[in-house]
Amino acid sequence: QVQLVESGGGLVQSGGSLRLSCAASGTAIILSPVTWYRQAPGKQRELVASITSDDNTNYADSVKGRFTISRDNGKNTVYLQMNALKREDTGVYYCRGNRLGTDYWGQGTQVTVSS
Repeated sequence: QVQLVESGGGLVQSGGSLRLSCAASGTAIILSPVTWYRQAPGKQRELVASITSDDNTNYADSVKGRFTISRDNGKNTVYLQMNALKREDTGVYYCRGNRLGTDYWGQGTQVTVSS
């Protein structure tokens, strides 16, 4: 089966950086689009950034200019580079990839930004 695994989360101080990875396995077909979401305690899940197979990208206004989404199709991996992190960025980050009309979700990775 297709599986997505997120990694790279952790504890970081405000102003710091993290790079998240979303690695896909079980498919030779490129996932498109791939989207990063996040969910903070007590809040709804929100879209963070997305990328298509031809590298078209979109970002939430709250992260534009600070986050960068990219992909390495040879490794079947999508990255989210997060700079200038704020406390508001805290949450569980999930990646979603679509293959042949079906969405696949990872289990999430925790990002905690402290003062």
